[in-house]
Amino acid sequence: SSTVPCVQNDSWGKQYSHALFKAMSHMLCIGYGQQAPEGMTDVWLTMLSMIVGATCYAMFIGHATALIQSLDSSRRQYQEKYKQVEQYMSFHKLPGDTRQRIHEYYEHRYQGKMFDEENILGELSEPLKEEIINFNCRNLVANMPLFANADPNFVTAMLTKLRFEVFQPGDFIIREGTVGKKMYFIQHGVVSVLTKGNKETKLSDGSYFGEICLLTRGRRTASVRADTYCRLYSLAVDNFNEVLEEYPMMRRAFETVAMDRLDRIGEEEGPPGLSTATSAATP
Repeated sequence: SSTVPCVQNDSWGKQYSHALFKAMSHMLCIGYGQQAPEGMTDVWLTMLSMIVGATCYAMFIGHATALIQSLDSSRRQYQEKYKQVEQYMSFHKLPGDTRQRIHEYYEHRYQGKMFDEENILGELSEPLKEEIINFNCRNLVANMPLFANADPNFVTAMLTKLRFEVFQPGDFIIREGTVGKKMYFIQHGVVSVLTKGNKETKLSDGSYFGEICLLTRGRRTASVRADTYCRLYSLAVDNFNEVLEEYPMMRRAFETVAMDRLDRIGEEEGPPGLSTATSAATP
């Protein structure tokens, strides 16, 4: 061909440019370059080159897609999960206001990212797990005198038993007359304690409530309603007793505060089963 001597006589920069153009044409499957293959040998070599190029191109696209997805896998997992939630709501034909509340709950609870935290922490060693939990709950510990002045081992034992929960404005966290199975620590938010006498007490960050019912194994005699979006940590009664068995001094501290609270309830008809962090500041 008349074009071959021209390429051969060109500078190395032009020769490499022609070679790159031909290779990319094969790789992207958009042609065979400027020069058509001549003879069966050229035809078969060109087809083999195009097959290899197409394979490499497909592998590149696949790896690039996987890399992009892996960069934010937690957000992708959240989106996949929420698609299932939307399909569930559509299947059961839930009303619009309920769908909106579910959407807002997911937004506040997971904030666009979803992790299998229980599985992740379960794979770590106990020291690493405790270190992560203490770091995640550092604001709760800092705002709560009960934890700030307590034995660090007790704090760690308590934190490892906590379960994170989110409540929306208007949700009843505790209902009057139910059996007390949990106590709650407020990380962020405001709740109202509603008593039989229509008295209303506000609790906010660094407060806890519901511990007296765990000690007395009685029923709730007051309701607690979330006034804002509340980020709480709950502690089940079995875990509560398990931790206090290891730290009897803390059980006596809880019982002392509980008796003082019950005495004041009898005098003022206040909300039994509730206390603030300041009332239990001395462990």
